[in-house]
Amino acid sequence: MKKLALLVLTVLVALALAAPAVMAADVIKLKTCWMPEHETFMPWLAKEKGWDKEEGLDLELLYFDSGMAQMEALPAKQWVLGATGGVPMVVGALRHNAYMIGLGNDESVANLVFVRPDSPIAKAAGFSKEFPEVLGSPETVKGKTVLVTTVSSVHYALSLWLKALGLTEKDVIIKQMDQASIVAAFEKGVGDVAVLWAPYSYSAEEKGWKRAGDPKSCGAALPLVLVGDKEFCDKNPETVGKFLRVYLRGVNYLKKNGSSPEVVKDYVRFMKEWCGMDMTAAMAKKDLDSHPVWNLEEQLKLFDGSAGESTAAKWQRLIAEFFTAQGRFKPEELEKVNKLGYVTDKFLKTVQTPVP
Repeated sequence: MKKLALLVLTVLVALALAAPAVMAADVIKLKTCWMPEHETFMPWLAKEKGWDKEEGLDLELLYFDSGMAQMEALPAKQWVLGATGGVPMVVGALRHNAYMIGLGNDESVANLVFVRPDSPIAKAAGFSKEFPEVLGSPETVKGKTVLVTTVSSVHYALSLWLKALGLTEKDVIIKQMDQASIVAAFEKGVGDVAVLWAPYSYSAEEKGWKRAGDPKSCGAALPLVLVGDKEFCDKNPETVGKFLRVYLRGVNYLKKNGSSPEVVKDYVRFMKEWCGMDMTAAMAKKDLDSHPVWNLEEQLKLFDGSAGESTAAKWQRLIAEFFTAQGRFKPEELEKVNKLGYVTDKFLKTVQTPVP
């Protein structure tokens, strides 16, 4: 009897020791790409609260300072899922067959063109009758030096601002810089125009720099999108659906709690720990309030192409067309990317509902 009891105990201990290993084997590790800004708060929060583990995932949040840096890392499979700007999304689709699998947030008021308060541009209000909030005129802008992160959301914001003034990039001098370098250089007197996304734009506003325009004031939409490696997504649709469910859980959390004190506190910590930025509670609240997000139902409507081109596809097409007009893409490349069908809702449709 004692031998039987000892045998049973031995088996139970072995099973207990093996259980964590089995559970660990069931968790799928995913390399995901993110930038130091608002959309990354959702997966960061998921890691903090264990939402990814509840879906059987282990998200590795890889830091990139721009969307183009993300796209350059895609061919080497350094990541398989994540978030990027609408502009680099076009490049990713064209060059690397990347999918746009969802929407991150609305950045139409979070990518801003700044000038110094004593700039002639700041004093030239009302030139555009169609876009009355836009500052500047052809005379005050032509020949000026612009600091911008090229082929990015801020690049698109710059192009829209110039278009509102009847100008193109050929009318100004473009200086490529990352966002942190733009803030440092502009503060030292380098350049005439600085184009920044949030949260760098909040630092600019605190310094008293003048907002000259943004996509919304120029009559355009600018989405931050969720992106996936085509090969991985096609082979692992259920995993992609789980990834989207994790992200959308963060969206639902923000829609429910908004910029409450608890969320603001977490956001300040997220900015400090993951993004490496010191942000006040007031800045955090502003950043949260300045980035509308879409839940699953809203995303499915924006991706619905049953009656023709979907809204999400239209936003991407307009971005591609604009950069083609600017000479960034060739007409044949535009035709190719428009035929790829890279904007797809097939993975959103795999999301298990309801999303918590």
